Amino acid sequence: MSAAHVLRSVEEHREVILAAVRPGEVVASPVETALGLTLAEPVRARVPIPVFDNSAMDGFAVRYDDVAGATPATPIALRVVADLPAGSPLDPFLRPGEAARIMTGSAMPTAADTVVPFEDTVDGLADSLGEIQVRHAPRARGAHRRARGGDLSPGDEVVAAGIALGAFQLGAAAAAGVAVVRVRRRPRVAVISTGSELVAPGADLARGQIPESNSILLAGLARDAECEVVLRTTVADDDDGLRPALAAAREAGADAVVFSGGVSAGAYEVVKSTLGPTGEMTFTAVAMQPGKPQGFGALDDGTLLFGLPGNPVSAAVSFEVFVRPALLLMAGRAQLERPVLRLAAGTGWRTPPGRRQYLPAAIDRSDAAAWRVVPATAGGSGSHLAGGLAQAEVFAVVPAEVEQIEPGDRVDVMLRGSMSC
Repeated sequence: MSAAHVLRSVEEHREVILAAVRPGEVVASPVETALGLTLAEPVRARVPIPVFDNSAMDGFAVRYDDVAGATPATPIALRVVADLPAGSPLDPFLRPGEAARIMTGSAMPTAADTVVPFEDTVDGLADSLGEIQVRHAPRARGAHRRARGGDLSPGDEVVAAGIALGAFQLGAAAAAGVAVVRVRRRPRVAVISTGSELVAPGADLARGQIPESNSILLAGLARDAECEVVLRTTVADDDDGLRPALAAAREAGADAVVFSGGVSAGAYEVVKSTLGPTGEMTFTAVAMQPGKPQGFGALDDGTLLFGLPGNPVSAAVSFEVFVRPALLLMAGRAQLERPVLRLAAGTGWRTPPGRRQYLPAAIDRSDAAAWRVVPATAGGSGSHLAGGLAQAEVFAVVPAEVEQIEPGDRVDVMLRGSMSC
């Protein structure tokens, strides 16, 4: 039987995972501390935007009929009877032939319907109190006047549920008079890296030892998904260390535990040998490269368990494809997938037969009108190429039925990090 028939598809494995996700609890958060959280309920405006009719320019609030005939050859004189800086509560009455000096954002006098900018008067700001000479007629009645509620009215939806709150969304909510938003709590994540060969970065290396990097990688990816990392630790390839680490994760309140390593077909697969026989996790092979061996399960209390391969590129890809969507769903996010662009390949590369490829890639921007995607390293999607991840901006996603990418072929590119915002 071919590998394509025995491997689980990416979609099938993701469906199993997402079906087990429980959304996090809903909490109230002040807008100033809600950055990165996901709305559980829509934000609706409490006040109109703008709150009142106001000036869009520094100049003079006038009656349109008074200045409709102004030209450079026949300027129209007006008497300035009030001065309205931003925040002024005054609402001066304007008789025909009168104006009020007004600054951008200041409330329009009830008696005025139009604003004449300083630059459309003879002396501008230099002679803006007393009598002014308007030399250019406004283009229409209401020129440079912002209408109350022109952007939003009270009760209008400012931000929809399921949206992550960025700076723009929080600024809009505050402008609409909203001080508190209803959001879902950040998912809490524990990262447990397995391997007797692992030592701390920077430590002297004995034969057979390597610097431990996966826990730093995966914790960073979890934080990028707006999660709280409550534990990051490393355990050896023996059953004595995994259970205490898992207990510590539960004690820390983890909603999800992400293991790296220990899930493949070797003799020292500690995650599989510890959690497989008890049924807490099941292990499968997925039709993707890198990232073929995968493990998943859940504890009785609902804590999700993700078993990712130990090679760094495999761990990174597996997190992006399976763990990140689950964490976003837990956080209440409406959109679980990274944005995808379709770019031309800047070079050719081979793909694995019968498996979807996730190739760490960079974007060639040498032609601003025609970006191209290229492998991040000469080694392609080799799962051990941890250093090449530093050059990867995106993942090029190639379907399982494609055996070769040629220069110029159109390729789906999954954005990540800051490029996907």
